[in-house]
Amino acid sequence: MIETLPAYINWLFGLTTVLAVYLFYRATGNSKTTLWIIVAWLILQAFISLTGFYTETDTRPPRFLLLILPPLLLIIVLFVTPKGKRFIDNMDPARLTYLHTIRIPIEVVLFLLIMHKFVPQLMTFEGRNFDLLTGLTAPLVGHFGFTRQKLGKWFLLAWNFICLGLLINIAITALLSAPFPFQQFAYDQPNVAVLYFPYIWLPCGIVPIVLLSHLAVIRQLLRKPGEAS
Repeated sequence: MIETLPAYINWLFGLTTVLAVYLFYRATGNSKTTLWIIVAWLILQAFISLTGFYTETDTRPPRFLLLILPPLLLIIVLFVTPKGKRFIDNMDPARLTYLHTIRIPIEVVLFLLIMHKFVPQLMTFEGRNFDLLTGLTAPLVGHFGFTRQKLGKWFLLAWNFICLGLLINIAITALLSAPFPFQQFAYDQPNVAVLYFPYIWLPCGIVPIVLLSHLAVIRQLLRKPGEAS
């Protein structure tokens, strides 16, 4: 089914994923351990998806959970363990903020996918997805908020919380638009792209990276000066 898509859309999404991983790697201070974990995870999911494993959508529990639960559990571990907290607190908040510019090409890809009937319209900026605003404002917030330090702490917190809300909004919309037993939206054109390679990298790779980027900066901003990790 995915073979009917023009190759340039697949390449655009693939390159966006590579860029997201690279920017996150740079934000972690060039942590090779982090890089290898992410790359190994993406390769594993690529091989699994190429078998058609995720296209079986009527299983209980949904196989799709294998894409999203491991990264979410890892994020929780990072926030509740001493080593995880130190890892988060040593990330570069400016680079984490600039990373959100990848949401611009992601929105372009989603728009192209709707034209080929792989995602519903409500998942794009023509529907319920306002994530493009995050991508457009991220360079400004990164530059004036962290590089030049012209924006206050509470502005940066508000921006991160608002953009985190936009991410959660589209993530829930995408999940409830997919052809699972609990589907709630887009029955005429369900979200099927995320069942195929390379688009499975969106829920298992890009979304967790973007989510952790917001949460890490929020934690750093809320920490008291001198507070131990």
